[in-house]
Amino acid sequence: MDHITINISNPKLSLPFYKDLLLYFDYRIIRDDEHHIAGRKAGSPDFWVKATEEKYLANKFYRKNIGINHFAFHVPRKEDVDRFCKEFLQERGIKTLYSSPKSFPKYTKDYYAVYFEDPDRIKLEVCAFSFE
Repeated sequence: MDHITINISNPKLSLPFYKDLLLYFDYRIIRDDEHHIAGRKAGSPDFWVKATEEKYLANKFYRKNIGINHFAFHVPRKEDVDRFCKEFLQERGIKTLYSSPKSFPKYTKDYYAVYFEDPDRIKLEVCAFSFE
């Protein structure tokens, strides 16, 4: 995969959120203006965020519809998920979903994750698990 693009409704709210998120995960910001932000990280797809055209703003995102459900960032250890919660989510007053962070053994025996939403309610996840 080369890149992911997310359309957002409010650039003033969402672009700073995503810039902080990408920087947290060591993405290099390759574009940053009033309508776009883009990050690049070796070994990962580029991550683009852009303002939705005004004529499409009435069509709100809902993850249960056909299309993308959520995006996940993988970290090496459970402790990294907990650190993300403290350093990123709690610092910004962002609430978590599903009483996470916690284990999700239905995915794999050691799956540990936190789920949260961006300003448009697009679900995001930070997870740790082994690939065995």
